[in-house]
Amino acid sequence: MTQLLKVQNFVVTSDGFGAGVGQSLEHPFGNADPGQLMSWAGATASWPNRTDPGGTRGLDDYFTRDFKNNIGAEIMGANKFSPFRGPWENYDWQGWWGDEPPFHTPVFVMTHHLRPSFSLSDTTFHFTDADPASVLEEAKKAAEGKDVRLGGGGTTIREFLAADLVDTLHIVVAPVEIGTGVRFWNSPDDLNDRFHHEAIPSPSGVTHHLFWKQ
Repeated sequence: MTQLLKVQNFVVTSDGFGAGVGQSLEHPFGNADPGQLMSWAGATASWPNRTDPGGTRGLDDYFTRDFKNNIGAEIMGANKFSPFRGPWENYDWQGWWGDEPPFHTPVFVMTHHLRPSFSLSDTTFHFTDADPASVLEEAKKAAEGKDVRLGGGGTTIREFLAADLVDTLHIVVAPVEIGTGVRFWNSPDDLNDRFHHEAIPSPSGVTHHLFWKQ
């Protein structure tokens, strides 16, 4: 069975940015408001952090629920794991996700500053400075036949797109403008030369863009 490299539920502003500027410990998305970017998912019945009954069903809920389907490993860039730049001063920082990270798989963090692997619950973080193709090969082995999620951020996804390694993408365009930040694309049509593309508007106000390799 073919193992896919998939981008899932990656949110982009309507002016094309995947994150803002000025990332810090208190502001993982910089000047972008994650509450605004992810409100479509947070309102669904399947949102994993939901503490009360209810929530919406339908298209947004489907994508929220599908996030973990058949995923055996994740790849992420250094800035999704940590706001710190440069060599590690200590190893106390273990990510933004607390003792129960949402991944539940091996996670491969691409960084120029290596550190030992560690586990939190059923998620193990590995740190690698290998090229995208080599990281993907390692992640596929760890996934044991399941698919691999390419979690972001935008710069990391673009690196894998440039290497022609991505099989499918689900990009969510939120009706939010931030004016500056880490640009993901100029337009959803930027990928149409290599991918089939379908756009599906949601009643929540976001548009789900689905891409699969031609």
